[in-house]
Amino acid sequence: MDLPYYHGSLTKRDCEILLLREQVDGTFLLRDSESVPGALCLCVSFKNLVYTYRIFPEKHGHYTIQSVENHQKQTFSSLQELISKYEKPNQGLVVHLSRPIKRMSRGQRWRRSQMKFNDIYENCSSEYVEVLP
Repeated sequence: MDLPYYHGSLTKRDCEILLLREQVDGTFLLRDSESVPGALCLCVSFKNLVYTYRIFPEKHGHYTIQSVENHQKQTFSSLQELISKYEKPNQGLVVHLSRPIKRMSRGQRWRRSQMKFNDIYENCSSEYVEVLP
């Protein structure tokens, strides 16, 4: 996948470290889901927490984002279209997407050990959130 904010198999914990060190609401990235094979996670920071939304691939290269029950699913023709929608305020996420965290090149590495992990890691829940209507 050729999106600068797609981080592949980044763990939930490492994702939260990357997002929370920025300390900017709306910072986001995409990563592979650790618990649902084939699904992606849209992770976004807000008020020193990371909210995770599941994205599911559909037929013909389309995508849907997990939404509340009894709410019509929206289908997007690409991940870029999905991200573009949620960059606008009041679309159902906790906060609009404003600042992508770009993946680092293979030669670059960030070090978790250099960060004050306990100072930024407050997200304890393994629950995923749903997009509101």
